[in-house]
Amino acid sequence: MKNFIVFITGLIITSCGGSEPTTENKSPFPDSTFQVRPDFGSILDSLEVTGAILIYDQNSNSWYSNDFNRSNQGFLPASTFKIPNSIIGLETGVVDYDTSIFQWDGKKRRLKTWEKDMKLQEAFHASCVPCYQEIARRTGAKRMRAFLDAIRYGNMVFDSTTIDLFWLEGNSKISAVQQIEFLKRFYNEQLPVSGKTYATMKKMMIIEENNIYRLSGKTGWAIRNDNNYGWFVGYIEKNNNVYYFATSIEPRESFNMNLFPEIRNEITMTAMKRIVSLE
Repeated sequence: MKNFIVFITGLIITSCGGSEPTTENKSPFPDSTFQVRPDFGSILDSLEVTGAILIYDQNSNSWYSNDFNRSNQGFLPASTFKIPNSIIGLETGVVDYDTSIFQWDGKKRRLKTWEKDMKLQEAFHASCVPCYQEIARRTGAKRMRAFLDAIRYGNMVFDSTTIDLFWLEGNSKISAVQQIEFLKRFYNEQLPVSGKTYATMKKMMIIEENNIYRLSGKTGWAIRNDNNYGWFVGYIEKNNNVYYFATSIEPRESFNMNLFPEIRNEITMTAMKRIVSLE
C-alpha cells in the first residue's frame, strides 16, 4: 500500500502543475492517502458515461477516485468558472450581490430561462452565460489575469479578444485535482479576497441545505470538437467536516443527452454516499 500511495502522489505532483517542490521528496499533499474506487467507475458505466469522480475528505486528508489519471487531465472549466468569475467580479466591484441587475436585451437566448433581467444569485444558479460574459468584459483581460494568477485557478488562456469566451472554448484547462485544490483554498479562506466576498460566495453557492448536510457547488457543460464535457464541482459540509468533489464526465454514444444536465449531480451524490452517510 505504501508504494501505491507514493505512486499516486507522484502522479498528482507531475500532472497538477503549480510551484516546484523544494526537495525531491517534498509533496504538495503531505500525509494524504489515495484510494482507487472501482465502484465509482461502476456508477459511471451504469449511466452510460465515462469520466472520473474525485472526492477529498478534509478531516482525514484522503482522496478517492475511480481514475486518478483522468482526475489530473485538464478540460475547459465551462460554467464551473462562474465561481472564480463571481469572486473576481465581486472583489473588483464590477458587480454587486444586492444591487446589480443583468438586463435582458430582448433578444432570443440559448435557454428560455435566460430571457429576463437577473440579479447575481439568479444568474449564478441559472448558469446565465450572457450575464457572466458581461462580468468578464467589465473586468477586462488585465485584471482577470492578475486575479486568476493570484488565486491560482487552473491554466486559463485568453486575451482581450477572448475575454468573454475563454472558459467555454479555446485552450483553457483545469483538472479535477486543481478544481478541488482551488475550492479548498476558497473554503478555508486562503485566497487574497475580502471577508465580504467569502461570505457572499458561500451563501450564493448553496444548492441544498437540510438538518444533515449542506451542499454547495456549480455544474458546467462544454462542447469542444463536437464532444460534450460535463462538470460538477463543490463541497458538502457535515458534522464539522468538508467533503470536496469534482466530477468530470463525457457521454457515450448510447447516452440520452436530454439527461445530461441532471446526470452530473446524480453521479456525484451517488458516489458521495459511498464515502459519507447523507441520510
